[in-house]
Amino acid sequence: GVLAAAALRCTGGQIQGRLVLDTPQKVARAAKMGISDPKRVYRTQDMARGDVLFAATGVTDGNMLAGVKFGRNSITTHTIVLRSSSRTVREIKARHQDLEKF
Repeated sequence: GVLAAAALRCTGGQIQGRLVLDTPQKVARAAKMGISDPKRVYRTQDMARGDVLFAATGVTDGNMLAGVKFGRNSITTHTIVLRSSSRTVREIKARHQDLEKF
């Protein structure tokens, strides 16, 4: 939920979520961590506060990111970097030629 909230916060989206505390042990652990209302509904801003930065690199092909492509002499990756305060979206297509690091 928190990673999704961070990405959505950067793009103007919204999400809501609740903790599922279905055992006494989970309730006790949450209380120990400062959760006073176990039924609280958390909003986007609750899960991702302040100036949020979000980055993701594709591993396999998906709707938002291309997966890693292995070429003869290089490896290509596609990364997206988002920032909430400026609503900036950066797309980075990188060609890695030092195959030893992989």
